[in-house]
Amino acid sequence: MSFLYKVATTALEFKEIHELNYKTFAEEIPQHAHNESQMLIDKFHDENTYIICKKEQKVIGMIAVRGQRPFSLDGKIGKVEEKLPLVVENPVEIRLLAIEPQYRNGRAFLGLAQALVLYCLKAGYDAALISGTTREQKLYGQLGFRAFAEMTGTKEALFQPMYLTKETFEAGIAGRILKPHTNFLPGPVTLSKDVQHALAQEPFSHRSIEYESLLTRVKNKLLTLTGAAHMQLFQGTGTLANDVVAGQLSLVDGKGLILVNGEFGTRLVDHASRFGMAYDTVEVEWGSPFDEDSVNELLGSGQYSWLWMVHSETSTGILNHFATFEKTCKQNNVVLALDCISSIGTVPLKLKGVAFASGVSGKALAAYTGLAFVFHSEMAQSNKRLPRYLDLGMYCEADGIPYSQSSNLLVALEKSLQKYEQSNSVFDAIEQRAKRIRNAMKETGIEIFVEESYATPAIITLTMPGNCSAIQLGDNLFMNGITTHYESSYLRERNWLQIASLNDVTDKEVDRMLAILCELVNCKVPMFNGTL
Repeated sequence: MSFLYKVATTALEFKEIHELNYKTFAEEIPQHAHNESQMLIDKFHDENTYIICKKEQKVIGMIAVRGQRPFSLDGKIGKVEEKLPLVVENPVEIRLLAIEPQYRNGRAFLGLAQALVLYCLKAGYDAALISGTTREQKLYGQLGFRAFAEMTGTKEALFQPMYLTKETFEAGIAGRILKPHTNFLPGPVTLSKDVQHALAQEPFSHRSIEYESLLTRVKNKLLTLTGAAHMQLFQGTGTLANDVVAGQLSLVDGKGLILVNGEFGTRLVDHASRFGMAYDTVEVEWGSPFDEDSVNELLGSGQYSWLWMVHSETSTGILNHFATFEKTCKQNNVVLALDCISSIGTVPLKLKGVAFASGVSGKALAAYTGLAFVFHSEMAQSNKRLPRYLDLGMYCEADGIPYSQSSNLLVALEKSLQKYEQSNSVFDAIEQRAKRIRNAMKETGIEIFVEESYATPAIITLTMPGNCSAIQLGDNLFMNGITTHYESSYLRERNWLQIASLNDVTDKEVDRMLAILCELVNCKVPMFNGTL
């Protein structure tokens, strides 16, 4: 790992920023007078966000981002929007682009430009403005900057106002060589070229024999994958699938029991509440397993007619085993329902004894978001107590096609399911990536929230050490081309960052992510096969 990009936060980083500022804009470019301290603190320092490039723990490049108006450029040429050749709604000024001379023609300079654009896109800016020194105007052009308005400055230090947008960046050298992010999100996951190509095919009617045949094939593949008896496909997300399940549970006489040990268990409670269902809850600490004996005792008490729980709780990374509950439910005529949205495609499933289970086309299946599944053990009958779109029975009675459906999404899903036809290699790969990440974290001292013995291999939740901010870490990883999960409200509240192992990421990419993560949080960098 040669270069690291991040937002400056430490006293040492700011000291090195002031020194580089002086070397560049006092000694090299005579814009400011010399001083004995050989440090130059920018007049907007308190308003600046500094994106820096580090090599071997030292700042070797920087750029300052400032969104507060008026910009310094406003004072030189007037309101910049009146001079720009395009309409912008949320511009930002960038200043003090400086890099040690020996790195200006190399990857560090291009990487700094890439980090800048990634930061601006995440922050919601649509144009970056700069006064670029005419000495490096050709280089600015290669990075995607475009000149506008008249030059400013003095004869000894001339500056050209320039702008950078997502489009001009992508047309420049830095944008053309920017590699896709390495994806460690639990969704959306990285889509294969075959799946992308399948989506782009010409659509065909959902009332055609061709579509009926396609739907049958896809259903059979999903039933084989899950061990379920029946399934219906809906146009929507996992929330829709759980609403459909809630609708079926609302038709069951008696009170239900909902198990909660994370965000998505809480959402099941909300689904049930909106349907006006009678239920009790068993709530334990987030990330803790349920006490099987006490839950089984409740199920055998005769008080409950249905049980609803999350199988893989994405919010924490725990995998809630349901085998003993399934047995007890069968013995006591209790209807068992599962949220399997984050477990389908990540671990082997046997849903034969499960009355209802929800799933989606995204996540581990690596198809496009937009298709929801409901697996069911018995064929359902339509019921006018339920909204038409949520009535599982109407889908059963219409052979799965009661309303309009997208052939494009279904073709893409069929293509994505091919990877499960040969063996358990997908499950094995997910598990191996998870173990690699877990083993590395043990060496660094970063704590994993859920113990391995009852964790899903699909996602690993990290609790931040010391004063480390998960949001700041996630943003910095993003600037280094790595996407992790940290922006959901339940993660922000707890200062957690999650690494998903769903995507087809190489060991080399996993090791690079781990090395950068460790350097960013200033902890021990793990060794991989004896080398960094």
